[in-house]
Amino acid sequence: MGTSVDAANTERNKTTLSEKNPKIVFVLGGPGSGKGTQCANIVEHFGYTHLSAGDLLRAEAQSGSKNGTMIENMMSEGVIVPSEITIKLLEKAMLENENDKFLIDGFPRNEENRAAFESITGIEPEFVLFFDCSEEEMERRLLTRNQGRVDDNIDTIRKRFKVFLESSLDVINYYNSKGKVKKIDAGKPAGEVFEAVKAVFAPIR
Repeated sequence: MGTSVDAANTERNKTTLSEKNPKIVFVLGGPGSGKGTQCANIVEHFGYTHLSAGDLLRAEAQSGSKNGTMIENMMSEGVIVPSEITIKLLEKAMLENENDKFLIDGFPRNEENRAAFESITGIEPEFVLFFDCSEEEMERRLLTRNQGRVDDNIDTIRKRFKVFLESSLDVINYYNSKGKVKKIDAGKPAGEVFEAVKAVFAPIR
């Protein structure tokens, strides 16, 4: 339950982030689609700051704060952390960074995340960068990455694909209806994929 102080802080943060008016790109793609590699390339070539929702949650969980303890408990129990908590961590990271261009990786994970982000921050992304890759190719990459544990991981990997498809497709479809999805064929070699990425970012540099 939020207090009046929490509400005041929320309003103040919303105004501050709106005033900063950052340029935000959501980066979505299944496990093994190569998001991490391409985000690093975008940071290097186009000056964006890369924010991973998962990394921010893990860092907060290890911080020993009250929120961190709650996040750690939820993650260990396999419970999804409430959107508001993840969004507050993203807001804080953007406000503390002098840059005004951000790649937000792995968020929003579902339609509820998306609606909450726009409602809380008052900001829409410039566009969504969607790394489209076949399940067969993502599976091949992940199994190559996890050599020696193939039999243990195949079921887990396929569950991760299923979760991504079931949750993220609504987000992609929503932004696609607004003309805000830039789809990249991520099944190609990393160098070719980045050529396609550059074609998206070069005009807005």
